[in-house]
Amino acid sequence: MPTSVEKRAPAKVNLLLNVLGRRQDGFHELETVLYPVALFDTLRFTKATRGIQFACTDARIKNDTTNLVVRAATAFFAASNIAPAVNVQLEKRIPIGAGLGGGSSDAAATLLALNELFDLPLSKDALAQMAAALGSDVAFFLQDKPALATGRGEQIQPVEPFRSLAGKFLFLVYPGFGVSTAWAYQQLSRFPHALNGKPGRAKKLVELLQNCDLQTASAEFYNSLEVPVFHKYPILAIYKEFLRANGAQATLMSGSGSTVFAIFDTIELAKQVETQFKQKFGAACWTAILRL
Repeated sequence: MPTSVEKRAPAKVNLLLNVLGRRQDGFHELETVLYPVALFDTLRFTKATRGIQFACTDARIKNDTTNLVVRAATAFFAASNIAPAVNVQLEKRIPIGAGLGGGSSDAAATLLALNELFDLPLSKDALAQMAAALGSDVAFFLQDKPALATGRGEQIQPVEPFRSLAGKFLFLVYPGFGVSTAWAYQQLSRFPHALNGKPGRAKKLVELLQNCDLQTASAEFYNSLEVPVFHKYPILAIYKEFLRANGAQATLMSGSGSTVFAIFDTIELAKQVETQFKQKFGAACWTAILRL
């Protein structure tokens, strides 16, 4: 057995997030198209003598029960009947509260790494059940393909790569503040048209992305949560309009925000728009350009 394991935890964007209504358990039924992107946190796991020791390059992430890495490690050791004994170091690059799935991805990486570090005591099904209990997006990050997710987001159907995105460039804008996922969903009750979407949009978008060009598919990009989030933070809608007006083939808010993304045909255009964006809105925003 190894004594240490290192994992990269990717970010994601939602190419569609269609809320279908509120469930009796308080969660929301939804369908979403999730796409992994090449922006990574790095986690290093080393066997220790006892307990779960956690350290992070971002001081805002505490070693307590709100921490998804600690919760994932605690759940793993409980399910595998192994005494907790690991040191975890998290190098944080994915912005916090950004709608990019950083916390969920870190939790999934923790489950995979600990299962490897302690000689695979848990099956894939057991890890998937654990992931679903930790959070809606966690199960998606146990695998590395795009996916169509249903339920509250924990029912994952991996799909084949999207031909229309091949060779494109993703431009991410994080405004420097996060949005609470719980708050965003709670606010949907004020906007019935966004709360009660019609099912089938996710499957349609997947088929378009696989078989058509991006211009055709982009008409189906949709996020129910833009309605409440843009109502409170109208600057995000302005970002989106600016990106579309300057040559983006598709634009959307990812997850519950606050990140807005755009897809460009070339890296030259993406870099040009990044420069224009910072000239117009200032340098306080975090931005990144990633190849899809």
